[in-house]
Amino acid sequence: MELQTWIWLFIGLSFTLYIGIAFWSRAGSTNEFYVAGGGVHPIANGMATAADWMSAASFISMAGIISFSGYDGSVFLMGWTGGYVLLALLLAPYLRKFGKFTVPDFIGDRYYSSTARLVAVFCALLVSFTYIAGQMRGVGVVFSRYLEVDINTGVYIGMAIVLFYAVLGGMKGITYTQVAQYCVLVFAFLIPAIFISFLSTGWVIPQIGFGASNQEGMYLLEKLDGLHRELGFHAYTNGSKSTLDVFMITAALMVGTAGLPHVIVRFFTVKKVSDARKSAGWALLFIAILYTTAPAVAVFARLNLIETVSEQPYAQLPQWFNKWEETGLLGFKDKNGDGIVQYVAEPSLNELSIDRDIMVLANPEIAELPNWVIALMAAGALAAALSTAAGLLLVISSSISHDLIKSVLYPKVSERQELIAARLAATVAVVLAGYFGIHPPGFVAATVALAFGLAAASFFPAILMGIFSLKMNKEGAIAGMLVGISLMLFYMTKFKFGWFGGGNSADWWWGISPEGFGSVAMVANFAVALIVAQFTPPTPATIQQLVKEIRKP
Repeated sequence: MELQTWIWLFIGLSFTLYIGIAFWSRAGSTNEFYVAGGGVHPIANGMATAADWMSAASFISMAGIISFSGYDGSVFLMGWTGGYVLLALLLAPYLRKFGKFTVPDFIGDRYYSSTARLVAVFCALLVSFTYIAGQMRGVGVVFSRYLEVDINTGVYIGMAIVLFYAVLGGMKGITYTQVAQYCVLVFAFLIPAIFISFLSTGWVIPQIGFGASNQEGMYLLEKLDGLHRELGFHAYTNGSKSTLDVFMITAALMVGTAGLPHVIVRFFTVKKVSDARKSAGWALLFIAILYTTAPAVAVFARLNLIETVSEQPYAQLPQWFNKWEETGLLGFKDKNGDGIVQYVAEPSLNELSIDRDIMVLANPEIAELPNWVIALMAAGALAAALSTAAGLLLVISSSISHDLIKSVLYPKVSERQELIAARLAATVAVVLAGYFGIHPPGFVAATVALAFGLAAASFFPAILMGIFSLKMNKEGAIAGMLVGISLMLFYMTKFKFGWFGGGNSADWWWGISPEGFGSVAMVANFAVALIVAQFTPPTPATIQQLVKEIRKP
């Protein structure tokens, strides 16, 4: 069959499955809408958590980042997977025992303050919208290439699909939909990698293949190092970041993972506390399947791209090149008029512009794999983007309906009215997310690591001290969150987007990039919270007893 036929078939079948599951598991109560009734099996919840976690950033962008930056890209692998260890050991079981299924709910009750709850709602919305806008844009990019529609139309289609099963099914529908989406996205990621690994090295296991030798008897990484040097890039297996920056980025990603509200809420969908810990373990295993494959995909894609395009006549380039040119994510500008593609590190001589986000998606086409494999990749990329978007929508809707309306503005709201408010909030949220996907502000183009920095700077200290510190009071927690989130926002906008006269990496504080500054803002949060707590009224005895209870095995 033709490629387009395969694409329509795979995407049509997967979308039919998602919508069917959402209809079958539609929520009939706020308990089902927010936490799927609390009866999800740990393995299913681990799969859903993995799908919720592995967004378009993990599926599309992470291997693309590694593909271009080489060794430096390892910070994303270490940070994003290491965060789940923190989550399983330090947070998930205790939050589950506390019984509050949203982060603002936990902070509001633990710190006995509506103000603390409102600050947490603001932070949750900021983190979630930063994250979800990129997912909707990712959906548009995938649709624009594979369904041959413009990016805006692709965003509209994605909005309609997510809105249907998120609003109808709530967490119950999203959970079982994400189990199906995990299966789709992991197979879509693995099968091309297995194909290319076998064709290149004879190994069917990509994790082994990318470190093995090719048919010419040369190690792939050694060959890629040589090509990089010839083109003027730094050696692929050498890092260019400072040790401090690598440490800070890794730490920010780890603690940011442990503080992400759409991930934390997942551990309230199981029956008991022990299941929350098991869910984190299963999620880590399911995530590791993709994350250990990502470096292999990065190496295969980078090597294939250079060998296929560099020093080749533009008129003779394969069809996939022209298709990606039409999306605006790949471009050739013939600076010397010879019709030959010059791909080099020197900007004045380089004629090829490549958006790193296309590397995973274009990889099967560059390697000339069968059409059904390319179509499977398209379905997987959409599953990754839509699954995370749905989880984030639920965080946004619950923050507004439960944490803001029911807990602060209108405590007497009925369950039926709260459920209606949650669905209306999700509808408004998906419309806003779609708007930012179509008209992205600056932060959408930034790496999603910034969302983790925001979570690290705001939530992680408040949650950690809320569990393990009897003395942390509401004044300390509120002051810490406000200082942490404000500092991260200032640094992010100054050095990532050029506000306040910034934008030059030479002026980074202590040489720390915006992606790693969440660690500094987190430390500031801890410091301010602890200092303020020393000079303000102590935590009430009832709250101290509550903290002791949730820490009991």
